[in-house]
Amino acid sequence: MYTEEVMKHFMHPKNVGIIKDADGIGEVGNVVCGDMMWIYIKVGENENGEKIIKDIKFKTFGCVAAIATSSKITELAKGKTLEEALKISKEDVAKSLGGLPPIKMHCSLLATDALKEAIYDYLKKNDLPIPEELQKEHERIEKEKKFAEEKYGKFIEKQKEMIKKGNA
Repeated sequence: MYTEEVMKHFMHPKNVGIIKDADGIGEVGNVVCGDMMWIYIKVGENENGEKIIKDIKFKTFGCVAAIATSSKITELAKGKTLEEALKISKEDVAKSLGGLPPIKMHCSLLATDALKEAIYDYLKKNDLPIPEELQKEHERIEKEKKFAEEKYGKFIEKQKEMIKKGNA
């Protein structure tokens, strides 16, 4: 069912944790499957003066695929410029893991959405221009989040509390 690469990232995930003074934080979730992801980024500059993802960490509450895609996206994004990181697709994540079962492809979308939200958060906090495509993606993610909160609000809040306390 899962590839060796998926299992490697599930059993020994990379870049797990929280960056306490993160420059950007992306939070996404899928209430249907119960997966929740947080991506934390620190932004620096490369030798050309371009903004890059200097450090990246994640915290995920979810299934094998959710943890593996979270781990993999941190590897794919670390050291990339913000523009390059925004181009990472759910297909890129799945392919780099050797594939995902079709029913688990939503996990690679969650991972890319969490990364986009972290970059959006960084740009917004620093009053930097937000690319039009990223703004559209943010609005889509927010719309999905609002729908989920309206429909499953109490469940989501309980899950978040448990995760923050480390009980999940």
